Amino acid sequence: MTEGLKFSEVEIGDDLPEEVPDVSLSSVTAFCKAASHIFDRFLDHEAAQKEGFPGAIVPGIMSQGLLAAMIHKWAPGSSIRSIDTVFRGSLLVDSQITMTGAVTDTDDESNLVELDLAIIAEDGRTGVIGTAVVQLLE
Repeated sequence: MTEGLKFSEVEIGDDLPEEVPDVSLSSVTAFCKAASHIFDRFLDHEAAQKEGFPGAIVPGIMSQGLLAAMIHKWAPGSSIRSIDTVFRGSLLVDSQITMTGAVTDTDDESNLVELDLAIIAEDGRTGVIGTAVVQLLE
């Protein structure tokens, strides 16, 4: 078991390791079923196109979950206090997306760090931006 990232090991400006999560149709379908979030725009490319999208899109709640998973992979044992996201554009199912993050603030008294987060679409557009407040181990 990983011990976890300690607050003393983090500095403002540190980058989280980039992650390229699985947003294949089978993965998105499994997520939608587990979350009872069944909508054609997430599960069917043709149905999404009829709604004006280029293809099936990744649900926003899945994007937030993927960002949370990236944070926990970077800092096992941490506690995410908040995640706030803004959806700037669609992320397409069956594409390659890249998640990034950086430490933008620290609070010595509470062991809290603030992160800037982003999800970049395969075509280079920024699909999601956000922030998170994470409590690290002492």
